[in-house]
Amino acid sequence: MTDPTTVHDVVGDDFFVELVRRFYAGVAEDPVLVPLYPDDLSESIRTLTGFLIQYWGGSTAYSEERGHPRLRMRHAPFVIGPAERDAWFRHMVGSLSMLCAERDIDVQIEQQMRQYFEMAAESMRNA
Repeated sequence: MTDPTTVHDVVGDDFFVELVRRFYAGVAEDPVLVPLYPDDLSESIRTLTGFLIQYWGGSTAYSEERGHPRLRMRHAPFVIGPAERDAWFRHMVGSLSMLCAERDIDVQIEQQMRQYFEMAAESMRNA
């Protein structure tokens, strides 16, 4: 057996499926974020899951289907200020922390992911 080389190798697809499921459960109840999303979150769940799997070293199906992520461009139609950024980050890292604890994920992996999500949340801010 070879040593894992990516976060995805360590945590697997199911980690990201569950992370995104938990994240969107929070989004669906958040009055700051609900207006930014469609009523049916199915496509949002699918695309974020695919993106995260690819970003962290898994399948490249996301880019094969959608092309380059172009995250800022894809989020440009939405007003994302400090409140939206903070709400998004709170739900994402809350989901991440709980899932990492439940699955006994190495703290360094959790920190690496948390840093990425902090950067991503700030980079989407446009207001």
